[in-house]
Amino acid sequence: MTYATEQLYEEVAYLAHRFHWPLDQLLDLEHAERQRFVAHAARLDGG
Repeated sequence: MTYATEQLYEEVAYLAHRFHWPLDQLLDLEHAERQRFVAHAARLDGG
C-alpha cells in the first residue's frame, strides 16, 4: 500500500507548524507514529 503524498504533506506541515520540528525528524517518523502526533496535536488545538 502506498501512502498518499498529499496526506503526508498535510501531516508534516501541521506538525512542523505546531511543534516547530525539522523536516528530517518528521519524515523519519513511522506513518502510525506521525498520525498519533497529529491526533494529539489536534486535541491540544481543540479539534
